Amino acid sequence: MTTTPALRIGGWLLAPLAWLLLTLLSTSLVVVMYFTALLSPETRQALGQQAGQDAIWVYVSLLSAVLMWSYTLWLTIGFFKRQAKVPKHYIIWLLVSVLLVLKSFAFSPVSDDAIVRQLVFQLIAAALFVPYFKRAQRVKLTFVNP
Repeated sequence: MTTTPALRIGGWLLAPLAWLLLTLLSTSLVVVMYFTALLSPETRQALGQQAGQDAIWVYVSLLSAVLMWSYTLWLTIGFFKRQAKVPKHYIIWLLVSVLLVLKSFAFSPVSDDAIVRQLVFQLIAAALFVPYFKRAQRVKLTFVNP
């Protein structure tokens, strides 16, 4: 496998990389919290007493957190390898992040202020990084490896 010499990750690309790394850290914490809670006998007993749909939503949330963690990890590795598919997948990842916050807004018992703040951060990130990844020459010259 040959790699093409390309620009190093630097400049404005450090901001999307930082966003990606922070998301990887936060989703790691969420997954650990879910597994810690589900390993507790009290939590399993409480879930068993819930209506069927309520318990299913917990497992759907766990599954979405694990899938998002996996996708974020895969994208982070691709980012550091400067793979050509990263710009397209970064945009997809940003849009999936917005959709997950909207899911939380609709279905979670979290306060509206916290969800709205998360939604605003995700929308700002998408509004800034999507055009950058689509049009910036730096992105085209950095992500060139297969």
